[in-house]
Amino acid sequence: MHTSFRIGQTTVMASDGCSAEKPLFQGFSLSLSVPNESEADRVFAALAEAGQVRMPLMKTFWSPRFGMVADRFGIGWMITVTPAGQK
Repeated sequence: MHTSFRIGQTTVMASDGCSAEKPLFQGFSLSLSVPNESEADRVFAALAEAGQVRMPLMKTFWSPRFGMVADRFGIGWMITVTPAGQK
C-alpha cells in the first residue's frame, strides 16, 4: 500500500514492504519531497545524524537530488527534490 499526505508545504509519502518476518521498522520507508536541493541537504543531514546513509544524495532521472537514509531509530527515509513544474 502507498499513501501520501501534506503537512504544511511538505508532502509525506509512505509505503509498506513485504516481510514474512516479525514486522520491524525495516518493512517500510517514508518519503519526503522537498522544494529545492539546499532543503534536501538540510533534511538528509539531520536524518543521517546518528543514523546510516543507504544512498547518498545524488541526481537521478526523476529528481535533481534523491537519497536514502535510516535515521537513528532505524526508520528508512527517501528524500527527493520535486522537479520544477511538478507538485
